[in-house]
Amino acid sequence: MAVEFGDLAAFVTVARAKGFREGARLSGTSPSGLSEAVRRLETELGVRLLNRTTRSVVPTEAGQSLLERLAPALSEMEAALDAVNGFRDRPVGTLRLNVPVSAARLVLPRIVPAFLAAYPDIRLEVMTDESFVDVLTVGCDAGIRYGERLEQDMIAVPIGPRTQTYAFAAAPAYLERHGRPQHPRDLLDHSCLRHRFPSGNMPNWEFERDGELVVVEPKGPLIVQAGGAVDLAVDAAVAGIGIVGLFEEWLRPQLESGALEPVLQPWWQEFPGPFLYYPGRRLVPAPLRAFVDFVKSRPSTP
Repeated sequence: MAVEFGDLAAFVTVARAKGFREGARLSGTSPSGLSEAVRRLETELGVRLLNRTTRSVVPTEAGQSLLERLAPALSEMEAALDAVNGFRDRPVGTLRLNVPVSAARLVLPRIVPAFLAAYPDIRLEVMTDESFVDVLTVGCDAGIRYGERLEQDMIAVPIGPRTQTYAFAAAPAYLERHGRPQHPRDLLDHSCLRHRFPSGNMPNWEFERDGELVVVEPKGPLIVQAGGAVDLAVDAAVAGIGIVGLFEEWLRPQLESGALEPVLQPWWQEFPGPFLYYPGRRLVPAPLRAFVDFVKSRPSTP
């Protein structure tokens, strides 16, 4: 069986991108070239690897199995080849990060501009995802997540603020109409704007004061997907529809402008900040090593 390395790489590229056009854009090749490479690979293996429709390209069962085995191996090869970057004056290459929307909005803006200015030969690609994923399988070098969602074989580096606060707020007009909650359980009588993760999980709201922990499952007229749709909940809160819960830093512009007022502030919970994580079982590509060192060199924030 004479399988070409380039054909395997083409298959992984298309499977990760879920399409030939997107795969071509990301890899700097042509859709027809990728299509021909995948066709050769399927012919050589004697099995269909991708189901192709006019709207999407999805791995077959055999393709998914091959992808899960190939992606880490190809990443290891890329990292090994990238090791020669250590002999350059400045690292060169692409760094791919998988992060939640909150990190893309609240953490990376403080880091990325200065990093790219310091390393002009590195190209940074940021993928937002609210689910915990295998960063190698989705074609990324590292990710950002919170401690409770990290696997044990990951190397974790603190990034961004070391403590964050989950805040609750509502428009002054809403509070004038419906009253101001004095205890978290009062929220059961209010309209609350919540979010749901792609997994289907819709977390309850947690509050803590003087050692007392209170968990409530409020109701309300709006549920948005965590991440990209959260701003809709903020806009609805500003419009007086209900009470929203979110990172304090995310709500800070509305709180400072007076568009929203704090609700139950003495009960707001603090929790540890996020981590940059990457697999400890592989060589570290030079762009990732440069990013890790850059993050470690920056003073930590409260």
